[in-house]
Amino acid sequence: MDEELLLPRIIAGIEGGGDDESYYHELVTDLKSLLDTDDDEILNRFYGSLSSVASSFLRCFSAAMDSPVQSGRLAILASDAYVCLLLSTNCPVFTFFSPVAFLSLLGSVRRYLKRRHRDDSGSAASQGNKKKRGRSSKNNARNLGHEDGDEVEEGGFDAKLLFRVLERLGSVLSFVHLDRFPDSLKSLVQTVSEIPLLALEHSGALNYDRLMEMCGRILGGVLNSDHGDTATTAAEISKSLTPLLLMGKHQARSFALGFVSRKIMGLAKGNSELKKIVSNLPKFLVHKAPEKAEPRGFAVEAILEIVKAMEVEDQSEFVEFVMKMGQGKSSLRILAVDLIPLLISSLENPLGTVSSENGVEDSWGLGCLNALVQRCSDSNALIRARALSNLAQVVGFLSGDERSRSILKQALGFTGETSEGKGIVTELLKKRCVDEKAAARRAALLLVTKLTSLLGGCFDVSILKTMATSCSDPLISIRKAAISALSEAFRICTDEIVTTEWLHSVPRMIMDNETSMQEECENVFHELVLDRISRAGNALSPDNDLDRDIESLFPEGVLVLLKELCNSEVSPWVKKICGSLGKKKRLEPRVALALQSIIKESESLWLRRSMSINKWTAPAGAWFLLSEVSVYLPKSVEWEFLHHHWQLLDKNDLQDGQGDEEGVECNSSTWAGDRVCLLQTISNVSLQLPPEPAADLADNLLKKIEKFNLHSAEVDAHVKALKTLCLKKACTSEESDGLVKKWVEQVLSKASKVTEKYIEGVSSNNHSFATPVTLGSRRSKRLGSVSKKLSKVVTAVYTIGSCLIMYPSADTTKIVPLLHTVITSGNSDSKLKNKLPQANVCLKQKAPPLYSQSWLTMAKICLADGKLAKRYIPLFAQELEKSDCAALRNNLVVAMTDFCVHYTAMIECYIPKITKRLRDPCEVVRRQTFILLSRLLQRDYVKWRGVLFLRFLLSLVDESEKIRRLADFLFGNILKVKAPLLAYNSFVEAIYVLNDCHAHTGHSNPDPKQSRTKDQAFSIRGNDESSRSKRMQIYITLLKQMAPEHLLATFAKLCAEVLAAASDGMLNIEDVTGQSVLQDAFQILACKEIRLSVSRGSSSETVEMEEEGGDSNAAVAKGRAITQAVRKGLIQNTIPIFIELKRLLESKNSPLTGSLMDCLRVLLKDYKNEIEEMLVADKQLQKELVYDMQKHEAAKARSMANQGAACGTSRRSGEPEPEPAAAASEENVRDSGLESRVVSAAADAVAAKAARSVLREVNGGAATPPLSAMSVPKLRSSRGGSQSGRPSADVLESLRRRPTFMSDDEN
Repeated sequence: MDEELLLPRIIAGIEGGGDDESYYHELVTDLKSLLDTDDDEILNRFYGSLSSVASSFLRCFSAAMDSPVQSGRLAILASDAYVCLLLSTNCPVFTFFSPVAFLSLLGSVRRYLKRRHRDDSGSAASQGNKKKRGRSSKNNARNLGHEDGDEVEEGGFDAKLLFRVLERLGSVLSFVHLDRFPDSLKSLVQTVSEIPLLALEHSGALNYDRLMEMCGRILGGVLNSDHGDTATTAAEISKSLTPLLLMGKHQARSFALGFVSRKIMGLAKGNSELKKIVSNLPKFLVHKAPEKAEPRGFAVEAILEIVKAMEVEDQSEFVEFVMKMGQGKSSLRILAVDLIPLLISSLENPLGTVSSENGVEDSWGLGCLNALVQRCSDSNALIRARALSNLAQVVGFLSGDERSRSILKQALGFTGETSEGKGIVTELLKKRCVDEKAAARRAALLLVTKLTSLLGGCFDVSILKTMATSCSDPLISIRKAAISALSEAFRICTDEIVTTEWLHSVPRMIMDNETSMQEECENVFHELVLDRISRAGNALSPDNDLDRDIESLFPEGVLVLLKELCNSEVSPWVKKICGSLGKKKRLEPRVALALQSIIKESESLWLRRSMSINKWTAPAGAWFLLSEVSVYLPKSVEWEFLHHHWQLLDKNDLQDGQGDEEGVECNSSTWAGDRVCLLQTISNVSLQLPPEPAADLADNLLKKIEKFNLHSAEVDAHVKALKTLCLKKACTSEESDGLVKKWVEQVLSKASKVTEKYIEGVSSNNHSFATPVTLGSRRSKRLGSVSKKLSKVVTAVYTIGSCLIMYPSADTTKIVPLLHTVITSGNSDSKLKNKLPQANVCLKQKAPPLYSQSWLTMAKICLADGKLAKRYIPLFAQELEKSDCAALRNNLVVAMTDFCVHYTAMIECYIPKITKRLRDPCEVVRRQTFILLSRLLQRDYVKWRGVLFLRFLLSLVDESEKIRRLADFLFGNILKVKAPLLAYNSFVEAIYVLNDCHAHTGHSNPDPKQSRTKDQAFSIRGNDESSRSKRMQIYITLLKQMAPEHLLATFAKLCAEVLAAASDGMLNIEDVTGQSVLQDAFQILACKEIRLSVSRGSSSETVEMEEEGGDSNAAVAKGRAITQAVRKGLIQNTIPIFIELKRLLESKNSPLTGSLMDCLRVLLKDYKNEIEEMLVADKQLQKELVYDMQKHEAAKARSMANQGAACGTSRRSGEPEPEPAAAASEENVRDSGLESRVVSAAADAVAAKAARSVLREVNGGAATPPLSAMSVPKLRSSRGGSQSGRPSADVLESLRRRPTFMSDDEN
């Protein structure tokens, strides 16, 4: 009954028509109810009745499927009803199938999967909703509930309905062939390809795997030949799946990759046309790959998956394509660089086959390797960095087996004569390890690490030094990479060169500001030094082979390692590392046991060879390292071992100087160093010693101290050890203080007596005018005795200082007058005439060691007595200034910096005198002064004010490479962080000071002669090439420390305080120093470091952003803003000043006019199109600039043409001449002269053409506004009158004189 009523209702509804949503909804509902019936008779009658109104039916259902309301639910219901109609029994499919209706069906599926928002629905839809709301039934009310336009909730999405539509759609395609409807086929492919992306928002409400399976079934179905050409369809599917292939890791991407690599690739095996389509798909993806780092990585992975599923010949073709990509534009080059390592690691047999006759054959991997090496020198910093890191990845992958390593070494050139670590990548790595971009430097160090493993540590020395330099890089990541690379080389190779470079570079990182760097330094030191020594010492076994060398007895280069540990440049860092490891309880007892075993075995081997024990010395560095680790491992050191070697070394000390054997004399300094370390070790373990041996040792040490015959290095060790033993002997702290006070005063008393006796002896016996001594005479013996007395008194004075440092509260009333007598000897002092022993001779000349040592000891006393320091600090400053002994000046610098820490207020006024030592003739004094002052500055005991900063600048161009390196690190790392504005604030003043210029009114001095003499040492005067280059090096270093906004401000300050000052007459340009200042300003304004282009401000940042996958739009916008600011500054400030200054220089015929023109030409190089706008005030200057450009182009063209002519002449001269006659020679001469004239004419023509093009660019714009209409500063003219009426002859004459302006003869 109901079905009978539905049939006429549907037909009447179709014939009656309607355009509101309720009409469509009732029609869809009625049709769905009718199709659900099982009565074939009713359906047949329905088909018959519907056939007559088929067009109207299709139009109505297409409109229903296009309905935009209800979040697409009405449309998807209409689609479901439509596919049900097509699948129903005995349905005339070709009558009811329409491409328009099919497209509407696909559109309804897409819209149903999209989330809808308030502004998605149009006004017509809203009106339809209102109509439907008034006459809707219960079913309508149930289905319509989202007219407010909010997002559809997951609960409102019917996944079963979607699956039903897709499943029935696939069934329809089995008998509805789309070969006649290419647009429908294309739309179907695009829609099904979009479904995985659209369904992501509903992934929680549907079975995503089932959805992917349905999409794959539909796409696989349309690949049937019934739907058209399979190759064409596959191409369309591949194109539509491209967004899925390039997206991030998701099921949709996996679906697309699986469909392409399995379904399409499977069909392509028997179809040549389809195979061609498939082979071109990776190339298509290459051109569609995004530029951002992370999406590009996903694209590379997708390309690789597809290539892996291709056949071998297709893979080879794609590899060739990738190698050609390496020569393309930057986006293709970076893709090629990313693809090559994945291709080599994923495809089979990258190194080909090996033939005994032809070597390696069919090795596409070597071609890729060569392409990757070429990209390591790419002009793009990002590509360079990626190529280096990927090359490191390739080297690591191909180092897996012996055959691959051999081929790889051959490919990289590490064979034959270049086997000593030199290959085609050696020069490349030298450049890349110091690349201007951090990413490239980091990748280069990674490559070095991989190559070190490949070559077994056999690397070029220059690369090792480059890695060592990288340990001081400003960036933490670079320093970590350098430590890793050097440590890998040291881990593999124990060669002396590698060991030395590692120890001189890595341990010093314990002083790095970053905690992570300190921890990394401790870890590698523990692994590569302490563990290696432990293994070597614990692996020793008795060996009776007397012919065995001691180096072979200790493997892994342990002797070289120990020797370098006690190097003066390494030992401070070793002490710091051992202290840090000890505090963290990471030092193991086996280290101390191994060191004792090494010393014992060395002594045993020496004795087994029946050699004198007096000539034996322990392996260098063993005692030093034992003394450092024993602080935290006192129980691991045996007292018998220490006692035995103390007696041995003490015996050697007694015999030192008595024997005539050369070996004993050579070993005396070694024994002294060993005794110092041994005493340090005894002090460390003294709390573990038995009481009686400790007391005996203390008595022995005191006796040795009181003899005053120790080496100066031993005195401190003896004093420290004696104090430690007193702590062991005493029961309480008061008792230990009493013991220390007792022996200290005893030693001081004896030392003062020795000193006083020597002074009296020297004063009574003046041998200043003694005749030359005959060898063997009594006087010679007497002078030898005097020398011993001098040595004794020097040791006594040094011992006084050591005791006072150990016990500052000791009585010095008898000592100070004696030391005062020594340091003031030769000077009359009436106040002390009857109170002190007077020296009638100048001890500075008579006994220089005593004089120097007395200053050092007095400094130690002053550190313990503030009142005494206040009296003697002026004397220290005076002696520092006038002393001619480099060693004394060095000690005084140390003393003054110590005073600065203890008495900051008293020493502040003497800082300028200390800074004078930065220009000391002795390199050691200069380096010591620089280091000590730098430490004071970092700890804020001294401030960067006054002349201090300006005097530090000259260390950047010091004669010593070590000082220059320290200065670069100070200004580039420490100062840039601690005082970022210092370079900017002092830049202009530095120009005047470095040129020693006092011609500026702001730098005048009431006493110019005194000032000139005072400051000349800290200036680099002169216009010679060497002086100018040194000053420019300083300027460039300061510019590199400035932020972009400070560079812009510096540019303006130079124009205002130098150029404008010169044009206004405040800077005397007739003075030589004034000319130097002005010329330096021109060079600075023209240098690339001060130019603020977009790349200058944001290139490195952009590279780092690209590496991290970030967005560089902000950096680009910042660069653009800076560029606009520069242009504005040039227009408003620079150009008017240049115009006025040019007129002044021309009026004085100054040689600086040429420098001004060169500077202006460089500044305007990047602003050709704005020349007219910038030079509106001086058309003549504009023409002269164009003329300068013409001359430059002419010279360049003439040079290139002459080179070509020279090549042609050489080729002709190489050809055999039929008749070598003189006439032929003359003809050749005439030809060459004619050729040179032709070349010159051609060059002039090229230059004229270039100049005309510039003129056209300059004069092609609109009329320029007058200068008065521009917002520019008005400058006072240096001479009256207008310049517009100048004769052209003067201009030409000025231009003719220009080539001589670069000469410095007149200066």
